[in-house]
Amino acid sequence: MIDYPALFPTAHLDKLNRILAQKSTWVEQDKKGFLRYRNPCRAISHLRAHTCRFDDDVVTIGLGNEITDPEKILVEKSLRAFMPWRKGPFSVFDILVDAEWQSQRKWNRILPHLPDLTDRIVGDIGCNNGYYMFRMVPHRPRLVLGFEPYVQHYYAFRMLNHLAGQANLHTELLGIEHLNLFPACFDVLFCLGIIYHRRSPLDALSDVFEALKPGGALILESQAIPGEDPVALFPEKTYAKVPGTWFVPTAACLANWLARSGFSEIEMFCQHAMSSEEQRRTDWMTYESYEDFLDPADKNRTIEGYPAPWRVFYVARKP
Repeated sequence: MIDYPALFPTAHLDKLNRILAQKSTWVEQDKKGFLRYRNPCRAISHLRAHTCRFDDDVVTIGLGNEITDPEKILVEKSLRAFMPWRKGPFSVFDILVDAEWQSQRKWNRILPHLPDLTDRIVGDIGCNNGYYMFRMVPHRPRLVLGFEPYVQHYYAFRMLNHLAGQANLHTELLGIEHLNLFPACFDVLFCLGIIYHRRSPLDALSDVFEALKPGGALILESQAIPGEDPVALFPEKTYAKVPGTWFVPTAACLANWLARSGFSEIEMFCQHAMSSEEQRRTDWMTYESYEDFLDPADKNRTIEGYPAPWRVFYVARKP
């Protein structure tokens, strides 16, 4: 458990504690939708990894010779219970989890521009299974708090970190909409692949701004459309087959959103076209992936006829 009063003295603790208690009661129900993820965690709760490595592209949690062959079969069964795996790759006791996203590519783009995380309070908004949180460990943060509202990803992280035993990593069943409970609490916030899923991106960025301490830094990464004008695409129903996509900005539009939300020292440090080398179907994610989201006759268009997605990266600070 996090010592919230000590680490987040400016948080709205009464409301936060009520919400966390409600979430805990909700997720501990003995219902199929929760047991399908809780039971695989329990099945390997007696295991611990002796060897972990977080500074390579593949997050390594345990080596194969640390467990018996029957235990390795049990671990793989538990890991496969969390399919589809969206973020990775992981190696868990030498079992390679080849996730849909080659997440090391995104991290390696961020790494040269990473703010100092040493002894900092860090938040990862929409942390999924915690791949990026594990990659932060070598940078010695005091705490990385993951915001992850989806039960599948929440339990996937809990299972992985139970094995890895990283005391400074923690996830709560919270979303970006709960950032307003944390005014001036974080030194660094990561918001990767989230902002275009928000009905009101400016409200979301304002909440991010308020959750940072003065001088705090935001690493923002977003889906984007190509173009020089400061405009955003608002799809009719779906964008690249995803119904929960609202505004897909150009890089210039995203910079304006950041500026009008109060951020300064706004720097775009990367933009690139998406490709099926970065997001693709694997044995651990067997559903449709990037290649299926494009017009078969024109790879520069989505299946709906919109411009195919780019990705854009910014670092910005709260004055």
